[in-house]
Amino acid sequence: MTAASNVAGAHRDNPAKVSFASMVGTAVESYDFFIYGTASAAYFGTVFFHSEDKLVGVLASFATLAVGFLFRPLGGYLAGHYGDRVGRKTILMWSLVLMGVATVLVGVLPTYDQAGALAPILLILLRILQGIGFGAEWGGAVLMAVEHAPERRRGFFGAVPQIGIPAGLLLANGAFLLSEALLEGSWVWRAPFLLSVVMVAVGIFIRMGVSESPDFAEMKKNNEIRKAPALDVIRRDWRVILKIMTLRLAETGGYYVTTSFMLSYVVLAELTDKQNVLIGTIVGSALGLASHLLYGALSDRIGRKPVFLIGSLFTIAFGIPMFLMINTGAVLMVVVAVALSLLLSHDPIFSVESSWFSEQFPRDVRSSGISLGYNGASLVAGLLPFLATALYGSIGWIGPAVLFMLLGVVSTIAATLTPETAPVKVGTPAPSTTTAATV
Repeated sequence: MTAASNVAGAHRDNPAKVSFASMVGTAVESYDFFIYGTASAAYFGTVFFHSEDKLVGVLASFATLAVGFLFRPLGGYLAGHYGDRVGRKTILMWSLVLMGVATVLVGVLPTYDQAGALAPILLILLRILQGIGFGAEWGGAVLMAVEHAPERRRGFFGAVPQIGIPAGLLLANGAFLLSEALLEGSWVWRAPFLLSVVMVAVGIFIRMGVSESPDFAEMKKNNEIRKAPALDVIRRDWRVILKIMTLRLAETGGYYVTTSFMLSYVVLAELTDKQNVLIGTIVGSALGLASHLLYGALSDRIGRKPVFLIGSLFTIAFGIPMFLMINTGAVLMVVVAVALSLLLSHDPIFSVESSWFSEQFPRDVRSSGISLGYNGASLVAGLLPFLATALYGSIGWIGPAVLFMLLGVVSTIAATLTPETAPVKVGTPAPSTTTAATV
C-alpha cells in the first residue's frame, strides 16, 4: 500500500467529481488572492499610499502584498493541524469563507485621501486574513483529490485542483480588463473585489456535495488521529518540509516575477501598457487549463521528477531571454514572453506538486506536512516582487532577470535530492503508517 493508496472499506466519491469540486474552490480562492496582486501593481500604490514617486508607491504596495505571503504559513499550520484532526473537507469550507469575507471588505475600503493612514492599516489587516485563508486552502484541496484518486492516476487527478490557480488568475485579470473597459474611477479596482461574494457562494455550494477524504475517514475509524500532527511532522520530517519549500521557489517565485512584478516593470521602464502583460498572463493561464492535466498525466507515466525538471531547468534558461523580449516593448513579444514563462516554467512544476508532495508523508500527518512545506515557501516568494522592483531600481532589468534564474537553480538542486515517488517508477512504496521519504 502506498502513502496515498486506496483505503479499503472507506467511501470513495468519483475522483473526477472530487477533483472538480476542489478545482472550483481553489479557483475562487486564487481569484481572491491574485486580484490583490494585480491591484497592488496597477492601483494601490496611488490609492492607499501617499507618495509622489511612482517607484516608492509600487514598493509600498508590494510590501503589503508580501504581508499576505508572510501569514500563509500560519494558515498552512492551522489548516494542516486541523485537516489531520477534524478532516480535509471542513478546513476547505472555512478557508473559502475567510478568504471571501476579507476580499469583499477590501472592495469597500476607504482610500488614503478619504481616511489617511487608517486606509493602508485596514488594507494590511485584510491582507493578513487573505494570507491565512489562502494558506489554509491548498493542502486540503489537493488531498481531497489525491486521496480519492486511483493509485496510478494520482498525478492526473492531483493536477486537476492545480488548474484552479490559472483559472483564478484568468478570472482575476479578465475581471480587471473588463472593469477597466466598462467602469471609471475607484470602481475599476473595487468591482473585481466585490465580485468575490458571488464566486465564494458558488464554491461553497459545489464543495458541499463531496464526501470527506477516504484516508481521513479510515484514520478516524481506526483511531489514528494524532493530538498534535503539525508539531509531530515538524519534529520528525522537518528536512522534508524544508525541501518542499525550496522545490517551490522556481514555481511560486518565478510566477510572481512574471506576473505581479512585470505589471509594474513595463510601466516604470516605460516599455508598454500594463494591459499587454495582463493579456500575456491571460493567454498563459488559458493554456494552463490544459497543460496542467497533460503534465500531471505525464508524471504518472514517466515520474514526478522528470516533469518537474522541465519547469525548473526552463526557469534557468529563460530569465534573460524573457526580459529581452519584454524590453522590445512589442505587444506580441510581451504576450509571448509572459505566456511562455507560465506554460513552460510554472506549469510543469505546479502540476506535479500535489501528488509528489503528498507522497512524501504518511496519511496521519500528510495535511500538516504538505501545508507547512507549500506555504513555507511563501515567506520568500511574497518578498520577490518587492525585491525584483528594488533590484530594477538599483541595477536595471538584469537584476530581476538573474533573480528569476537563481530561483530555477535552487529548485533544480532540490529536485535532484528529492526521491521519486510515482508508482510507475518505484513500484509499491512503504505502507502509509511510515514516512514515505526522510532525508
